[in-house]
Amino acid sequence: MIYQRSSQLFAEAEKVIPGGVNSPVRAFKAVGGTPIFVQRAQGAYLYDEDGNRLIDYINSWGPMILGHAYEPVVEAVTERAKLGTSFGMPTELETKIAALAVSMVPNIDKIRFVNSGTEACMSAIRLARGFTKRDKIIKFAGCYHGHSDSFLIAAGSGLSTFGVPNSPGVTEGTAKDTLLARYNDLENVSALIAANPNEIAAIIVEPVAGNMGCVPPLNGFLEGLRELCSANGILLIFDEVMTGFRLAAGGVQELFGIQADIVCFGKVIGGGLPVGAFAAREEIMNYLAPLGPVYQAGTLSGNPLAMAAGLAMLESLNNDRAVFQRLEEKTSYLEAGIRNVLTANSVVFTINRVGSMISVHFDAEPVVDFQSAAKGDNVTFKKFFHGLLNEGIYIAPSAYETWFITDALTYEDLDFTIQAIDKVSKTFK
Repeated sequence: MIYQRSSQLFAEAEKVIPGGVNSPVRAFKAVGGTPIFVQRAQGAYLYDEDGNRLIDYINSWGPMILGHAYEPVVEAVTERAKLGTSFGMPTELETKIAALAVSMVPNIDKIRFVNSGTEACMSAIRLARGFTKRDKIIKFAGCYHGHSDSFLIAAGSGLSTFGVPNSPGVTEGTAKDTLLARYNDLENVSALIAANPNEIAAIIVEPVAGNMGCVPPLNGFLEGLRELCSANGILLIFDEVMTGFRLAAGGVQELFGIQADIVCFGKVIGGGLPVGAFAAREEIMNYLAPLGPVYQAGTLSGNPLAMAAGLAMLESLNNDRAVFQRLEEKTSYLEAGIRNVLTANSVVFTINRVGSMISVHFDAEPVVDFQSAAKGDNVTFKKFFHGLLNEGIYIAPSAYETWFITDALTYEDLDFTIQAIDKVSKTFK
C-alpha cells in the first residue's frame, strides 16, 4: 500500500508535536515505519489519508464496540451540539446516563463522571486513600491505569521493596507509596500485604488485562484478591476502562460474579468521546466533595456532548444485550481461524481471549503476566503487523496491546483477516 500522504503529515506533525503524536503508541516505535493518518472511519473500516481502506481491530482502543460513526451516537452529538457545547453547569443528561450506568452495573450506587480513564483511576485512588485513611496502593506489573504519577512505577527487588519511578518527572516520594505485584500471583500480593500491615488503601487491577496483550485472570485470582482485601480492610478497585460495558453489560463484575469496591470506566461509556467515570457503593462515593472531604473537580466533567454520546451508546447496548453474545461468537470464530492457519504454518504462538478482547503472542508458553508477555518474539510480531497492514488490516502497533472486536465486523471481514494471516504467516519461514 502507498502511505505517501501519511508520511508527509507525520513529518509536519513532528515539527510541532513531540514525536509527531499525542499518545506514544501511535508513533509506531514498537514496530517501525511511519504512522498511518486517518481521514475518516465507518463501521468496521478506517480510511487513511492515502485512500487506503483498513479493517480496524483497535477501534479507538475499545470504545467503538458498535462500529465507527455509529448513527445513534452521531445523531445524539449533532443534535446536542446545536444547543451548546459546554456550560460548566449541571444538565439532565448527566443524571440520565448516571442512572442508566448504575442500573446496568452490579454493586454500584453512585457514579462520578470525569474526562478520561486516567482521570478516573487517579480519582479512584485518591478516594480510596481518603476513605481508608491509608497511603499505599498495590498495582500489578503490566497493568496500565493511565499516566498519573502513582501508576508509572517499576518494580524494585524483593517482595516488599518500594517501587521506583520509571518515568522522569515522577518523584520518589510518590513512588514509595506504590507497591508492585505480579499479575495472577496471589502469594506475591499476600506477601506485600503482610510486609505493610494496615498501610495499604487499595489494590487496583485490570480484571482482564489489556496492556500486556489480553491476559485473563487465572482461576481464583480475582476471588483471592477479593478475599485478601476484605480480610485486611483494603479497597479492591477494578480498572474497567477497557472491559466495562464491553465484556458484559455490567462488565467483569457481572461476567465473573466478583464485587469490587470501586470501579473505573472509560472507552465505551463515552461512545467515542473523552469520558471516564468511577463508581462505588454510596458510603464510599459520599466521601467525595461536595458531600465529603475528598476533592475532585473538572470544568468539562459531564460535558453535554460527551454525555449525549455515552447515553446513546449505553442505551443501544442495554436495549440489545444480544450484542455481547454476537461479539463472543465473532471473536471465537476469529480465534479459531487464526489458530488453524498459524498451526498449519508451523508458527510458534499463544492466543489469549476473553469475550471481544483477543491477542496473539509469538511464544509457546502461556502468557499469564507481564514477565511471560515480555518473552514473545517481537521480530515476528513486527513482520506480522506490517504484513497485515499491507493486506489492509490494522491491528495494534505493539505486541503489548489487546485487539478489540466490533460488532460492525462481518464474517466476510473475519474470513478475509484469517486468509491474510495465513498469507503473512507463510513469510515467517
